[in-house]
Amino acid sequence: MFNFDGQLHPEESKILTHTNRGLRYGDALFETMRAVNGKLYFWEDHYLRLMASMRMLRMEIPMSFTMEFLEEEIQKTLRSKDLDKAPARVRLTVFRKDGGRYLPDNNDTSFLVEAETLEQPFYVLPGGDYEIELFKDYTLNADPLSTLKTANKLLNVVGSVFASENGYDNCLIINQHKHIVEALNGNLFVVHGNTIKTAPLEDGCLNGIIRKKLIELIGKLEDYELEESAVSPFELQKADELFITNSIMGIRPVTKYRKAEYGNKVAADLIGKLNAVARLG
Repeated sequence: MFNFDGQLHPEESKILTHTNRGLRYGDALFETMRAVNGKLYFWEDHYLRLMASMRMLRMEIPMSFTMEFLEEEIQKTLRSKDLDKAPARVRLTVFRKDGGRYLPDNNDTSFLVEAETLEQPFYVLPGGDYEIELFKDYTLNADPLSTLKTANKLLNVVGSVFASENGYDNCLIINQHKHIVEALNGNLFVVHGNTIKTAPLEDGCLNGIIRKKLIELIGKLEDYELEESAVSPFELQKADELFITNSIMGIRPVTKYRKAEYGNKVAADLIGKLNAVARLG
C-alpha cells in the first residue's frame, strides 16, 4: 500500500497522470527517513527541512501540513504494510498539483508516502570493500537550490550509471569550482588525524539530516575537531578515513579511492554515538 493525499492505495494502482509536475519538471521535494517500530528517526529535522524547502520553492504549504498530521499519515502507511513493528524505509514526496507548464496553474500541493522494509533496526557499519571515484562528466552548481532534496537528480542518476559501468561502489560530485561536494547518495566526511572535515552548504552540498546530526555530535566531543570548508580532490589521497552519510544507512566507510586505502576507526566510533542520538531523538 501507498498513501496519496491521505488515501491508501494498492501498490499496483496507477494514480499519477501524464500531467504530473514531478514527472514533467521535477517540481517536487522528498524526504527519506528510517522508521523503527513506528518511531521516525529525526522526524522533526526532516519535517523542518521539508517546510523550509517548500518555502524556497514557493510551494503553497497547506494549513493541514502540521508535523502531527504528516506523521500520522506516515504511521497509517506503515500500519497498512505491517511495518509499524519493524524497521522500515519511508519516503515522503510533495509536489505541486497537476497543470500548467513552467508556471503552475495553481500552487496547491499533494503528498505521497511510500514504505518498504529494512533489514536492520539500527545503524550498522557495513564491512567489505567500498571503492569510489570522482564523477567529472558534469558538475553541480553551488547555489541554495542544490542543497535541497528535490526530485531533480539527473546528476546523481548519470553518476550512478557511470559508477556501475566502471565497477565503482559510489562516486563523488564536484562543483564548478572543482571542490568535492558530496557522494552520489549522501554527504562526505574526510578524516585527517583528529580533524573531521565536510563541505559547507555554500559549496552546494545537500543539507543532509545525518550531516547535521554528526556536526552537532562531533562539536560536543573533545577527541575531534570539526571543520566545514571546501574539500579539494588532492586531500583525499592524504586522508586517514572517508565516510559517506545519509538517513538510511547512517555511515558508510570508504575503503579505497584510486591508490589510497582507508581505515574506519573514527566511523566505527561515531556510528555507536549516532545510534544513541537516534534512539533518544
